[in-house]
Amino acid sequence: MRLTRCQAALAAAITLNLLVLFYVSWLHHQPRSSRTRGSRRGSASGPRVTILVREFEAFDNAIPELVDSFLQQEPAQPMVVVADTLPYPPLALPRIPNVRLALLQPALDRPAAASRPETYVATEYVALVPDGARAEAPGQLERMVEVLRAGGARLVAAPVASTNPARCLALNVSLREWTARYGPAPSAPRCDALDGDAVVLLRARDLFNLSAPLARPVGTGLFLQTALRGWTVQMLDMPFGAARQPPLATAHARWKAEREGRARRAALLRALGIRLVSWEGGRLEWFGCNKETPRCFGTVVGDTPAYLYEERWTPPCCLRALRETARYVVGVLEAAGVRYWLEGGSLLGAARHGDIIPWDYDVDLGIYLEDVGNCEQLRGAEAGSVVDERGFVWEKAVEGDFFRVQYSESNHLHVDLWPFYPRNGVMTKDTWLDHRQDVEFPEHFLQPLVPLPFAGFMAQAPNNYRRFLELKFGPGVIENPEYPNPALLSLGGSS
Repeated sequence: MRLTRCQAALAAAITLNLLVLFYVSWLHHQPRSSRTRGSRRGSASGPRVTILVREFEAFDNAIPELVDSFLQQEPAQPMVVVADTLPYPPLALPRIPNVRLALLQPALDRPAAASRPETYVATEYVALVPDGARAEAPGQLERMVEVLRAGGARLVAAPVASTNPARCLALNVSLREWTARYGPAPSAPRCDALDGDAVVLLRARDLFNLSAPLARPVGTGLFLQTALRGWTVQMLDMPFGAARQPPLATAHARWKAEREGRARRAALLRALGIRLVSWEGGRLEWFGCNKETPRCFGTVVGDTPAYLYEERWTPPCCLRALRETARYVVGVLEAAGVRYWLEGGSLLGAARHGDIIPWDYDVDLGIYLEDVGNCEQLRGAEAGSVVDERGFVWEKAVEGDFFRVQYSESNHLHVDLWPFYPRNGVMTKDTWLDHRQDVEFPEHFLQPLVPLPFAGFMAQAPNNYRRFLELKFGPGVIENPEYPNPALLSLGGSS
């Protein structure tokens, strides 16, 4: 029997519907993770990587050339240029759906998702590409993906053939000490951080699970966060090209970029809680308080500074200021013939560490009351606050009858001077605070005084300082460290 055209068309339609139903049924029975993974990667022939361009200067950049070079290799390449605010002069970006501009600063007329760059990323991987880079060979990003998928490192990187190509570094981040320490990478090309220009590829979920994924400078912020988590980066020998018309070609543009870059870096380090950066060779960079700024913490309540609740110890800039103040005050007292000794927690730090206790916030010295008149600065402090020629502030403490020497008028890190006097062979004083170590003691501990290393110099201390400390704090105090007020917060955790 011959089929009519109408019957043949009907049979074809039925066959097509059956095929569609079969495919939908098959897709429905696939694991959800498989379907999600496939949707993130796109089709087998489509890009698996979204390029994020974040590190550039709005006033002078090569972003159009960067974007064009990647689109020449892959016209469908997803690209997101990320800025805090709308770049000016405007960027000459192609008006195509796969090239987007994401602005991080919230605005009244935009939805919340518009300021979250992760909403622009639909691929499993992202590549952070710096200004001045250029794609010159096809498949570089795909080869980086395959290396990453092979395992080992959580990030892979390829240098940019610029005047500042990336190099491997070791990086140790100590939040407790507010410190980042850089050094040579012992196992390059596997390392903790990079210094210089590189394209860095990682999984999108890894990037956007970081606290500050796209904070600038991108390299500084990224590797501080990844090194803290123990993630490594593998440097690959497949360099990207440099822009044919590189950015920042003029001396003025470079000067402006360096100035703004330094300010951004300092702001980022302070925001992330890094106060000291130590570089290979011993160079130090400080990002905390100094004589012209307030100290890094506020008024201390219950002998427990705020940073201890953050599971951090005294910021290194504060320790540096305390050491400087203590050395200076001791020098003044010795020159004036004022008998002094390390007291309380400062003596405990000297006995235990040869230094200030790592979580302490001041320095305590005892002095003989009868020697106060020998010192010009202390005599002046009796009448009011005195700022000496070095900028240190000598004053009577508002809490009682003792003296305080502050680091500066702005920065109130200080050394407290407690005037004691003998009575029937016992050292006593007129002001007592609610501290467990604030007790009378026999004068024979001061006859004679003995030298003890403290904060980088030799200070005077009570003889038999172990017995002296155990009298004040209790047995075993040197071997069993504890926070100043364990009832509020203990060294092993919250009380």
